[in-house]
Amino acid sequence: MYAILDIETTGGDYDQEGITEIAIYQYDGYKITDQFCSLINPKKQIQPFVKKLTGINEKMLRNAPLFFEVAKRIVEITKDCIIVAHNAAFDYRILKTEFKRLGYAYERKTICTINLSKELLPNQKAFSLGKLASNLGIPFSERHRAFGDAQATLKLFELLIEKDTGKNIIREHTKILKNNKTPKRYLKIIDKLPSKMGIYYILDADNEIIYIGKSKNIKQSVIQNLTLSNKKSIIIQNKISKVSFSLSGGELTTHLKQQNEIKINRPKLNGPAKYRIYPIGIRIDKTKLYHSINIEQVKKKFEYLSVFKNKNLAEKAVLILADEFKIQLKNSNSKNSHNNNTIQKRDSSKQHNKKIMELCKSFSYPFPDFLLTENGRKEGEFAFILIKNYQFKGYGYFELYHQIKSMSQIVSRLVSMEENNDVKKLIFNFLLKKKYLKLINL
Repeated sequence: MYAILDIETTGGDYDQEGITEIAIYQYDGYKITDQFCSLINPKKQIQPFVKKLTGINEKMLRNAPLFFEVAKRIVEITKDCIIVAHNAAFDYRILKTEFKRLGYAYERKTICTINLSKELLPNQKAFSLGKLASNLGIPFSERHRAFGDAQATLKLFELLIEKDTGKNIIREHTKILKNNKTPKRYLKIIDKLPSKMGIYYILDADNEIIYIGKSKNIKQSVIQNLTLSNKKSIIIQNKISKVSFSLSGGELTTHLKQQNEIKINRPKLNGPAKYRIYPIGIRIDKTKLYHSINIEQVKKKFEYLSVFKNKNLAEKAVLILADEFKIQLKNSNSKNSHNNNTIQKRDSSKQHNKKIMELCKSFSYPFPDFLLTENGRKEGEFAFILIKNYQFKGYGYFELYHQIKSMSQIVSRLVSMEENNDVKKLIFNFLLKKKYLKLINL
């Protein structure tokens, strides 16, 4: 659980400032679960430049509550939360100082979205909240007011969580949770999980991610992991300490996100998926006079038209493709190539190779640069998948189409991924079935 926070102050000497406004959004990683916003009467003068910046003056604060009157609410809404703020060192110091004046030791872990942005958005030229919001297409009203700044910080944090493919934010979050591996803990784990599509991360007592799963219903899948008696489930039941999750939106985004994060984090229980989902490939060998269609174990040094989970599926696909493009398979290494022995007249090498080239073209993306869109993680949000120069570049999220009106805006919201055979297979299946909301030719 996180507490996205912003504070406006009177300005003045170090540790002598007073709070004039505070906004807190309690956030569980995919939705706001509580919120609090209030003006605060600091009982001291506001610096002139601060009045001009925030628009807050002494007259506005005359009937506002004093800090001690809202202190209990602040403690409650931030309990068991990590404080998240843009320049967290400042906001957290101010908050601790106010509590110290009341004789209360206020202690919370913090995450600074400035530092996080520098790590996860290294190509940004400036890291002020206003500049980041503008460059990333984050709606930002009421600047330099606590509720406006906190809302923008929340949107930025959502984007940063998605960019954090190494899941360091999740690891830091789980460190503050109590470790209780009794069966009752299972109920607590399950109760907090959503019945929505997304990725879930099972962690052990050492905060290591041991399994990354995907599901249309996260809660249901975790329940299965904790109740089934297969080898993987038993290991999970013995090792599980915590479960975190990330809503992903559409089906393709979910597949791509899981595949990417498995390869980055390499969880022990994800097995072969750490390497490839589809180990068998169809490759065109152009070293011979008659180009041949080879079915083989995928090797890094070669490019493949398509990949499959097993050889039988690959061979069936080759037969279908050969029939569609009228290709004689005599020179391919498919076991089923003898089916074409009834063909009386053999194509010339030129005719044969031309058909092979037509086959290859059928496995190209429809445009060099385009976006696929599908449903996002919540109402009003959409996911996009970017293809640039016929190469998959990654995925991201947007709420308004003006947030993806230029390539620079698209790239700024992008969670970068490398294209590989598995990714290309997933995208082509998605295109073939036309499951996308929109295909936008860039």
